[in-house]
Amino acid sequence: MPEPLWRAALDWTHQQGQVELSASGAGESVQQVLPIADKAEGLEAMVKTLVDGPTQVLDSLSDIDAVGHRVVHGGREYIDSVRIDDQVKAAIQRLIPLAPAHNPANLQGIEAMEGILGDIPQVAVFDTAFHARMPEAAATYPGPYAWVEQGIRRYGFHGISHQYVAQRAADMVGRDLADLKLLTCHLGNGCSLAAVKGGLSVDTTMGFTPLEGLMMGSRSGSVDPGILIYLIRQEGYSADQLDTLLNKESGLKGLSGLSNDMRSVVEAMEQGNERARLAVDVFIHRLRREMGGMIASLGGLEAVVFTAGIGENSPLVWQRACEGFEFLGVRLKDELGRAKEDQDIAVADSRVRALVIHTQEEWAIAQACIGLL
Repeated sequence: MPEPLWRAALDWTHQQGQVELSASGAGESVQQVLPIADKAEGLEAMVKTLVDGPTQVLDSLSDIDAVGHRVVHGGREYIDSVRIDDQVKAAIQRLIPLAPAHNPANLQGIEAMEGILGDIPQVAVFDTAFHARMPEAAATYPGPYAWVEQGIRRYGFHGISHQYVAQRAADMVGRDLADLKLLTCHLGNGCSLAAVKGGLSVDTTMGFTPLEGLMMGSRSGSVDPGILIYLIRQEGYSADQLDTLLNKESGLKGLSGLSNDMRSVVEAMEQGNERARLAVDVFIHRLRREMGGMIASLGGLEAVVFTAGIGENSPLVWQRACEGFEFLGVRLKDELGRAKEDQDIAVADSRVRALVIHTQEEWAIAQACIGLL
């Protein structure tokens, strides 16, 4: 995998009215806090580190050939990456109700780059696209048929990550992706699984929104919808209150009462905190249950892949998640630890490989740009 020439990030959580800019390139790195509140202005400062200062790797911004964007929701219209034009921007805007926390920021980034770089080709790589060819039986909710006509269906998310790690897994085991049945586990603050068969997603845990499926950092994942009806009728909850409850006050954070960060919750568990222990136990139980469902959709399993923040860094999660599948021949090494490189954590004679892969969505987006343009 080629190393990036330059990498940069903006952290808006530092302090109100300020942004923390970090960039690395040309063998150097910089980190500074800037008095910037406007997102477009922050992006411009970040992009300029490509051509100015110690991280300079380009002579001019005109050397940039294209810009790729991760766009969370492409609806039913976009099942592949696409060059961005006014029609695509209008679609991203129209789909904001399906991804209110993400699509507005995605659109803002596109328009900011137009202002910074001018009329340069920009490409939208949709997080839903990898799952867009799921069988109708997997994509359809068992509600009234009117839902089908309204486009209320299971879209799935984290598609760029699932697609990247599936191909990387095939490379690691020396097999053609088209011949493999893979279970890919994207476990971060947001969590989802995908059943990848013949290189295609045939099932996934997230659905109409990124709220369905696994327990997550601060999201509940799937819950009995009757609970929501109960809270509306008995407690007078509004739609906005339910949104906040399910997306920001549940999951690891809600059960532990401590944090949405698995590392902090595990540390508290190891110190005897019972709510933290419950949060971890529920997380693992839900993970194993959904893994079993994905394996059923695959009809077999050659490899399970762990990726993203928790998936790449938590031997506890690898061990406990795979314990439920020893009957399939999943056997992990006794000594498990984090590694800088992608690794196979299964013993040599395990019938199913267990891989830990660093997801590189930016590389997948770059490949999409090259393939399209």
